[in-house]
Amino acid sequence: MPPNPAPHITDRLVEMGLTEAAGMGAVPLSWREIDAWCRRCAIDLPPWEGRLLRRLSADYLAESRRAESETCPPPWLAPANEAVIQAELRMLDAVLG
Repeated sequence: MPPNPAPHITDRLVEMGLTEAAGMGAVPLSWREIDAWCRRCAIDLPPWEGRLLRRLSADYLAESRRAESETCPPPWLAPANEAVIQAELRMLDAVLG
């Protein structure tokens, strides 16, 4: 994983719950949920941090849905170039014949 220059932000997101439940499944954290956490913890988030937390929640949910595909690569890997694809196909062909 890449280095995290602001671990307090991701710690807050995890403490809030990453996402929240809705009628048909998970949804990004609502402003109401973020505000409730702020009031309960007596933390006055700057507006940019509140927007960032909501965006991170939406991005987390989108990636978790994308990751349901068994062919989904991990998000920290760069897209494979043609040379990598050909090398993996050669290895697969060597194994399967």
